[in-house]
Amino acid sequence: MFFHKKEPIHVVDINEANPRFAQLLLEQFGGATGELSAALQYWVQSFHVEHPGIKDMLQDIAIEEFGHLEMVGKLIEGHTKNVDQTEAYKSTLFAVRGMGPHFLDSQGNAWSATYLNEGGNVVRDLRANIAAEAGARQTYEDLIKLAPDEGTKKTLVHLLTREISHTQMFMKALDSLGKLTDPFFGEIQPDETVDIYYNLSTNGKQDERGPWNSEPTFRYIADPVADKH
Repeated sequence: MFFHKKEPIHVVDINEANPRFAQLLLEQFGGATGELSAALQYWVQSFHVEHPGIKDMLQDIAIEEFGHLEMVGKLIEGHTKNVDQTEAYKSTLFAVRGMGPHFLDSQGNAWSATYLNEGGNVVRDLRANIAAEAGARQTYEDLIKLAPDEGTKKTLVHLLTREISHTQMFMKALDSLGKLTDPFFGEIQPDETVDIYYNLSTNGKQDERGPWNSEPTFRYIADPVADKH
């Protein structure tokens, strides 16, 4: 059961309507990194999880994301409501769709369920969620840099902040399963090449080395052609 309280989680206050910016905001309403995508992804994932605590966490975050969708919707509504029919307004998607949010991204592409990343394994899903939050955070950062007024900017900063919070929650959940830094999950054991790093790119100079291709985690194959495995 859902209960909708008719006020947003965070105050949405717009100082001056800007329909051009509203079109950019559609990215977080009906876009791949938007709040609808996140809410549905986490909600569906929760039905796959047997761990009661992680299931509860996914459902709590999913519901919060629906609240964020409401906030973005209110921002879009505020930036398109009661504005003059100027050339700037006519140049946006709202000229043919009408004011307020739509299931479109900033380029006019319709929202698609192909944006969702869920696969029925809690480790896989939590890792996908970290990537999803990173995408949303980057989009919000770009929007904040372009925000036309302080009220809008303050709301977007709050939304960006919560993406960071959710990332931390997903990381802690993975850590509780012992899978934050362990790449293996599932039942199929890997073969003997699991610890090999193939040096397959070179510029004729000294090859770059780091923890991603060094002992003790990896066996570095400097010349895969000469040293075939």
